[in-house]
Amino acid sequence: MTNSPKTGTTDKSSQNQMLRGSAWMTAGSIFSRILGAVYVIPWPIWFGSNFLQANTLFARGYQIYSVFLVISTAGIPGALSKQIARYNEMNEYGVGQRLFKKSLILMLGMGVLSALALYALAPVLAAGDPRMVPVFRSLSWPLLVIPLLSIMRGYFQGYSEMAPSAISQFIEQVARVLYMTVSAFMIMQVMKGSYVDAVTQATFAAFIGAAAGLLLLIFHYIKQRGRISQLIAGSNNQLEVSTTDLLKGIIRQSIPFIVIDASVNLVYIIDQYTFNPMMHDFVIANNHQLDNLYALFAANANKLISITVSLAAAMAVTAVPLMSAAHVRGNQKELRQQIGSTIQLFNLVMIPAAFGMAAVAGPLYTLFYSHDALGISVLQFSSYISILLGLFTVLGAILQGLYQNRLALFYLLIGFIVKIVAQYPAIYFFRVYGPLVSTGLAFATSSILMLAALHRYYHFDAWQTIRRLIGIVGFSVIMYLMTSLTVKGLLLVFNPQSRLQSVLVLAISVAVGGLVYAVLALKSRLADYVLGSNLDRFRRKLKLK
Repeated sequence: MTNSPKTGTTDKSSQNQMLRGSAWMTAGSIFSRILGAVYVIPWPIWFGSNFLQANTLFARGYQIYSVFLVISTAGIPGALSKQIARYNEMNEYGVGQRLFKKSLILMLGMGVLSALALYALAPVLAAGDPRMVPVFRSLSWPLLVIPLLSIMRGYFQGYSEMAPSAISQFIEQVARVLYMTVSAFMIMQVMKGSYVDAVTQATFAAFIGAAAGLLLLIFHYIKQRGRISQLIAGSNNQLEVSTTDLLKGIIRQSIPFIVIDASVNLVYIIDQYTFNPMMHDFVIANNHQLDNLYALFAANANKLISITVSLAAAMAVTAVPLMSAAHVRGNQKELRQQIGSTIQLFNLVMIPAAFGMAAVAGPLYTLFYSHDALGISVLQFSSYISILLGLFTVLGAILQGLYQNRLALFYLLIGFIVKIVAQYPAIYFFRVYGPLVSTGLAFATSSILMLAALHRYYHFDAWQTIRRLIGIVGFSVIMYLMTSLTVKGLLLVFNPQSRLQSVLVLAISVAVGGLVYAVLALKSRLADYVLGSNLDRFRRKLKLK
């Protein structure tokens, strides 16, 4: 059966929305993550011998805070974008507006409760480490603001407007990094104070950043109020939904978002509370030495791979409202195409990004921290694991957008069981790499089950996806080899232990790797197939036929 012109137009429009939204969210996430990692560069100089300890405190504080943050937002931003997209597709803009206003009130209450809980539970969560108490308590303040910030992002995403979210992320990180960098310099270099105080102010910077991001979104909302009012005035107004039903619906839809969004952080928390005790069974080392090892993968490597994982997070945010709207339309062909396109777009971007980070791990790690062979090796391994983290994030978002919440939660639960069972033997056999191995096994298991379910229920073109995946992996391997050779060649000239010279090595190597992958993807027209558009203008610029 052939599709009508309208259906074809809708399919193309959805593809364009996916690409445009992903581009905005990817840009916002990448710049935000890079800014979020920039503060690390001067820390080894300012903190001296206490750097790894400071980084460990920061990482442990943020991992617990991230779970509280997901709980305080209750998954409502993602659920809100999904529900607003659904009501908008039905031309019931008024219902979506009511839902947004009720959600704001709900989120304010959730933020206050979560902030009070984290502040009160700080001594318990510190697990006997008094240094962690002020760190946890400083992180209770942003919990008052971020729920409101998140709900406004979810509102705009429901309208498939990704630019406000992306720009607010960037502004949030600028304000945050500026505050934490200045405060760390003042405490450690000017006042010669305690590294615990410096870390406490660095974590409090999340409140400063959130306030800046919220102000920007409020300004954008005021600018858009006239257009939104027109859409509401033209609504069908045929759907009667009570306030109670609206809130029940949003809460019911939000529960999977809570668990899925918190899943990566929950896995990291398993590492946080098991790594030292389990390592004590196999090695002779004190807690200070084990904290330093823990920092290599949980703080240092995670900070950098979060840059590549943010690519997947950006696609996930974009996919949810688009999948929800397509589900409402009931167009099975469009759904199949969107599922395949989303997975292929993820592969096209995430896999070369991870391989590229592994190739430049040496100068990248040296730039942000210092030259350390074990730290570089851990970052390389983490880069490959980041593909599985990203894939799980995207597939979980697709299932939620298609209202397959129970499946997403069930497969996540299986992944958690794999993580817990594999943790001890993985640490026994692989030591500092052990937590990464068990994490990779966990998310690989969940992702395989999710892919099988999507193919079983929606019949997306798996063979096309696999064929293109083979091409992407092949091009990524070639890019990795060329980039690695470039790094090794440059390090024959430049000092591998110099942070300044690492910048030059990094810039040249990334340019070579990016160019190689772009030429291969464009020359083969793989990029055209995945992106669904003609890229001849880029081929002309690169003088490719």
